[in-house]
Amino acid sequence: MNTQKSKILQQGERSDIALRDHDLSFIGTEETFSTHELMALNGNQFLENTGLAEIGPRRIAAMDEAGINVQILSAHTPGVQNVPGQKGIDFAYRLNKMLVDGSMATYPGRFQAFATLPLQNPEASADELERAVREDGFLGCLTNGIIGKKFLDHPDFEPVLARAEALDVPIYIHPGLPPDEVFQIYYSNMRPQYQAEYQNQVLSISAYGWHQEVVTQCLRMITSGVFDRFPKLQIIIGHMGEGLPFFYKRIVEKMSAVTKDTLDKPFEQYFKDNFWFTTSAFFQDELLDLLLKYISVDRVMFATDYPFANMKEGTDWFRAVDLPRETKEKIAFRNAEKLFGIKV
Repeated sequence: MNTQKSKILQQGERSDIALRDHDLSFIGTEETFSTHELMALNGNQFLENTGLAEIGPRRIAAMDEAGINVQILSAHTPGVQNVPGQKGIDFAYRLNKMLVDGSMATYPGRFQAFATLPLQNPEASADELERAVREDGFLGCLTNGIIGKKFLDHPDFEPVLARAEALDVPIYIHPGLPPDEVFQIYYSNMRPQYQAEYQNQVLSISAYGWHQEVVTQCLRMITSGVFDRFPKLQIIIGHMGEGLPFFYKRIVEKMSAVTKDTLDKPFEQYFKDNFWFTTSAFFQDELLDLLLKYISVDRVMFATDYPFANMKEGTDWFRAVDLPRETKEKIAFRNAEKLFGIKV
């Protein structure tokens, strides 16, 4: 287990550390974008004023203010993964080309990207991933929660997993919207005020539900033998581990006992070999401490979750974290450089 741990500091001490590390470089590894067309498709036009669709001067200015050198862009959940047929294939291609021919070309070096995939068609998704990586320099792909009624461990998605492993690029699993049946059973509520204030929707996604679903998907991938079939496959999850660190010891203890004869490795080893974690939107010392208690500092990366979290709040927080400079550099940018093969 990792023994890195920060101590509780007074404000003056935090300021001293922040001053010491004022020159940290940052790569933001979960930074979201959308388009007006994509927001209309997914019925979330209410996000128009958040800055999701702005990948130009406004975003660059926020990055400069925060001291973020590079953003790795990804399409807002659920992307196009619920769009079937040729429409989904074409939409994914357009989104990917829009980035590479637009903001990535206009601001060279400031933006990288995860490919958007038409996951209703796994074979086409594998091909688009390869095209985006080989032709346009994308760093991997990002998926959004459950895909229809299937997780990534379903045999249907083996073409995508196999291609990611062959290309040596990671898959970032971002949360997504729950299926209607799950929503009705777990999160619906008959109280009028509850429905009117969108409390049920928020509970099912950013407040609680989708974080748990990401961990469920990751555990399914281990138990179903995904990483025995694709041992070099790399998975990234955000939000300080989506709650996994809290359950880590119990999960490992209980699952190790029942999988020792069915998996190629000890259950805990898969977290060391196949998973990476980011800080997106969870700017809390105690959560970082808990993550580092169980996960190697060499597999933790910085992210802000912009525009749903403030970039400057994220970098200001991390500059003041009481960890050795070498450790902070790994999290802030060096681990991302290593994983993605890029340089600040």
